[in-house]
Amino acid sequence: MSIVPRSRLGKVEFYEIRISPWATNAAAIGLDVGDVTALGTATGAARVAYNEMIAARTASKAATQNFYDMVSTMHSSPGFGSDMIDTIKNFAQTTNDPNVYTLAQIPGPTPPGVVGPPGTPFDFRVALLQDGSVELKWKSSNPAGATGTVYEIFRSIDGAAMTYVDTVGEKVFTDTTLPNGCGPVTYRVTGVRSTVKGDPGQFTVQMGTGTVTEEGEGEPTLGIAA
Repeated sequence: MSIVPRSRLGKVEFYEIRISPWATNAAAIGLDVGDVTALGTATGAARVAYNEMIAARTASKAATQNFYDMVSTMHSSPGFGSDMIDTIKNFAQTTNDPNVYTLAQIPGPTPPGVVGPPGTPFDFRVALLQDGSVELKWKSSNPAGATGTVYEIFRSIDGAAMTYVDTVGEKVFTDTTLPNGCGPVTYRVTGVRSTVKGDPGQFTVQMGTGTVTEEGEGEPTLGIAA
């Protein structure tokens, strides 16, 4: 059994407890008091670094949530983005002026009888399955009346060129061919209906091992890069 804990924080706490008695009894236990003092300084620095790490992690979470909140305010607050787009559409219909859409740089309504292209995939979710494969899910708002939409999956590993992986008929894909130990993986998902393609959605998955736990074991993690 190891005397020193396996986790990093456990090591810090182990030495914090022993610095004082080791310094007091240095000669009696075969240590040099100067070395013990230096170890105490290093232990204090490690504790400061740990506290700074926790503070930075907390600040990062708060900053991420603040970003989400600001985007929600920008788009969904009464009178803001989404409502303005509705106002523009209503104004274009009321004035019967299609140039309104051009000036506002938003797409006009699809002519009757013509079904628009598949929607752009968004709201990507990623999960690591028990067998080590990666499951991707997304949403896509396809036009009313559109049927037969499939999704082409392209993938880039560690910044390499995009390559075709698969075509699926649902808004979910399980990637079973990722090499072990790979770095960031970028996926590009495009809705396709017959010969019509929509705009692709793209996101990057950060592959790796999470922060070591108190038991000293690294936990596999996945995250979607901003």
